[in-house]
Amino acid sequence: RMSLREHALSLFRSAVGTVRPAPMMKRALKLQGDGCPQLLVKGQTFPVKRGLYLVGFGKAVLGMAAAAEEILGDHLVRGIINVPLGIQESLQRAGMQEMLLKPHSKIQIIEGAKNNLPDAEALKGAVAIQQLAEGLTADDLLLVLISGGGSALLPAPIPPILLEEKEKLTKTLASRGAAIQELNIVRKTLSVLKGGGLAQLAYPARVVSLILSDVIGDPLDIIASGPTAASSHSVQDCLQVLGKYNLLHNLPESVETVLSSSPTKPTAPENYSHVSNIIIGSNTLALDEAKRHAEGLGYAALVLSAAIRGEVGRVATLYCQLIRLVCLGLAGLAEGPLSDEVRGDLLQLVAELEIPGLDLAEFLQAVRGLGPERPVCILAGGETTVQLQGSGKGGRNQELALRVGLGLHRTQATEGSSPQGRCEIIFFSGGTDGQDGPTEAAGAFCSPGLVAEALQEGLDVEAFLRNNDSYTFFSQFQGGHHLLVTGLTGTNVMDVQAILIRAM
Repeated sequence: RMSLREHALSLFRSAVGTVRPAPMMKRALKLQGDGCPQLLVKGQTFPVKRGLYLVGFGKAVLGMAAAAEEILGDHLVRGIINVPLGIQESLQRAGMQEMLLKPHSKIQIIEGAKNNLPDAEALKGAVAIQQLAEGLTADDLLLVLISGGGSALLPAPIPPILLEEKEKLTKTLASRGAAIQELNIVRKTLSVLKGGGLAQLAYPARVVSLILSDVIGDPLDIIASGPTAASSHSVQDCLQVLGKYNLLHNLPESVETVLSSSPTKPTAPENYSHVSNIIIGSNTLALDEAKRHAEGLGYAALVLSAAIRGEVGRVATLYCQLIRLVCLGLAGLAEGPLSDEVRGDLLQLVAELEIPGLDLAEFLQAVRGLGPERPVCILAGGETTVQLQGSGKGGRNQELALRVGLGLHRTQATEGSSPQGRCEIIFFSGGTDGQDGPTEAAGAFCSPGLVAEALQEGLDVEAFLRNNDSYTFFSQFQGGHHLLVTGLTGTNVMDVQAILIRAM
């Protein structure tokens, strides 16, 4: 029979496969009819009256554009996409030809945003996209492709603000501890295209946005700073953020000019009736596919949440307690003082982590109903955070896996002949883009025996964790067998985690 590790790997591949650009675009986008063709997007129809144009920006947009051009064929008049520096070469090297545009493509590619920071090249692309949008008429249709990383690839500060001035302001805010939401409020307020700007410039053309979400909860106005979505923030909100971090008194003159000439009182809300924003890929979709796949392999599969967030140490504790609970259930101890204690710990942890939309009581009820006859698979996704203390090499997924391994080891050490010892367990966490931190791994696997074996080999797991050095640990341990290495995937819907358990 297949090992749990092989099952885990095929689950990860199925989750990523369903949000890869080509299959995702082919599911979402169709072109029908010849006389007056219609664009079909997830059941909505858009007549192509005159010109069909395409723009896009983000880390997964090159593959999305290649698939779109194949679907649209000769109906596409022209397109411009802004993608990360070096992506064509990386995909070429990885042998992913299907994600590259054909030689005589009508789509112009601009590469920029080195290290995911706005730069002169990204600005050049943004200006070209702006000019294309401004030239459209009521009979034109603009298809907009958006994925994570789109914000850095669409910098167009409102004149007279210079890109350097906007960048410096954003960096100062970040260094003073501003949250990503606060940075986005400031960025959007000072930008021509963000916060719905692109959609307004394209008016009166019909705008259809196809969005691959890399943000928890899929908020339209946050993904790539919402260039085609109505902004939920005003100039007042921007001033409030700048005030909170004591920046109102030394703003560049250009920023002051823009902020003072913007109406502070809410003006009539802009009209977005010409815009349709459609999410075609997300963490939820990836988890649904993995669940189907797990059931096909004979597992009782449950999805915990697609919005897991919080510090890796706390999230690792959450997973360790879930594993304990399932093992108690498989051992016929689902009712009893130990299970009650674990359930109590879980409820407290989830309350602390504030995971949006997670009904833990309902989930625990489903766990209670699992019998020992089928192996169990628990799936989750989202994006954890790591507090950097050391100077090691790793990523949030590898660190999470190692922390889960350590937690399971400690449980076993303190509880002796616990039900956990009578279960075969594997946990993995992986980034759907194929990259976890500055390493070539997407994530890692762990099992309860991992830490004990590492200690026998003379590896001090806690020392590696203190130095945020999970990648070095996994590389040295058993020849890197526990690393999840997939190569670039050309997509990104955050991370996927899975717990696989079967009674021995």
